[in-house]
Amino acid sequence: MPVTVVLGTQWGDEGKGKLVDILSAQVDVCARCAGGNNAGHTIVVPIGPDKTPTTFSFHLLPSGLVNPKCVGLIGNGVVIHLPSFFKELDALEEKGLRCSDRIFVSDRAQLVFDFHQIVDGLKEVELGGSSIGTTKKGIGPAYSGKASRSGLRVHHLFDHNTFSDKFRKIVEGRFKRYGHFEYDTEGEIERYKNLAERLRPFVVDSIAYIHDALAAQKRVLVEGANALMLDIDHGTYPYVTSSSTTIGGVCTGLGLPPKAIGTTIGVVKAYTTRVGGGPFPTEQLNDIGVHLQEVGREYGTTTGRRRRAGWLDLVVMKHSCLINGYDTLNLTKLDVLDGLAEIKVAVKYTIDGKMLSHFPADLEVLSKVEVMYETLPGWQTPITTATSYEDLPDNCKRYVEFIADFLGTPIEWIGVGPERESMLRKGNRILLN
Repeated sequence: MPVTVVLGTQWGDEGKGKLVDILSAQVDVCARCAGGNNAGHTIVVPIGPDKTPTTFSFHLLPSGLVNPKCVGLIGNGVVIHLPSFFKELDALEEKGLRCSDRIFVSDRAQLVFDFHQIVDGLKEVELGGSSIGTTKKGIGPAYSGKASRSGLRVHHLFDHNTFSDKFRKIVEGRFKRYGHFEYDTEGEIERYKNLAERLRPFVVDSIAYIHDALAAQKRVLVEGANALMLDIDHGTYPYVTSSSTTIGGVCTGLGLPPKAIGTTIGVVKAYTTRVGGGPFPTEQLNDIGVHLQEVGREYGTTTGRRRRAGWLDLVVMKHSCLINGYDTLNLTKLDVLDGLAEIKVAVKYTIDGKMLSHFPADLEVLSKVEVMYETLPGWQTPITTATSYEDLPDNCKRYVEFIADFLGTPIEWIGVGPERESMLRKGNRILLN
């Protein structure tokens, strides 16, 4: 049974969680392959006998857990902060979502500790005016430790003496690098002794687990974290995350061969947003930008920060499509554009009158590009009540088709509102299984 993958195509916050929620009703396993609790998905689903609309925020756990028959798997490519893991798990269960018996954690997953979070803040202070704008969740320092082979994995927790010795050496190394910041090393060791015992029932060999699931013809969905433009290799480096957010990260982060992957779906917002620093060619520091922020409720699930906003950038999307090879796209938050008389779409970059043939690696170049736009007429009517693609206004359908034609990739899913039901499948009735 081939694996289905959902990936972010821009700078994150595209609304991947809703599609994962919908698709997870049809799968047996929903897996995370990269990132940590720096990701953020907000999903509204009916809970209980009265079907009360309930908002769930996911950061580390796979958002497919909103469907009670779906098992969640945190793969080896994820970095995990155990206090946050249990806090999130407890919060979900307090709201009526029982999932303690259907979430598993890879024994190879790297651990994030509180000292990583302290170091994350110290590194941002060092960078000063050129700070990356991280979530300060310790993700970057944890991946740095992994790359320098000085980190600790989940399986290390279960040999307490060895864990304690390694932990002390790692913390001492951070003191030498950043100065003696306030940190209770021995208290943390004791804390993790208790956390290890609570975690033990959740731990599996994730590689064996996912391959056994595939061998048993189970349906597996992979939920990407962050997005292509935040990828450590292919994004706007250094204003990126510290992991591989691409289709390649799916393979390494779960121990899957490329041939196991069937369909890859890219999630693209109908405009563009990003959080933190770095060049943003289509950013609108004007009334349009404010409209997108306010109507689109563009505030971070993880940080609460106001997102920067601008027109849809198809140069970015071309770059994204080349790398991830999406089979289909999910266009989200199309309704945010309802009130606009005209809508612009970036179609190329130029410098000194010369068109760039690709998305540039050099951010100095990117910061100087002139964006060439195609202007399309708006539809200026609400689309949130649409139940099929045919219900959309003609100008709205023209916008959708323009994007698909430009990218050479079909748009299969269209989000027209915040609810689970507000997802159209092009050419079909609204998708709810």
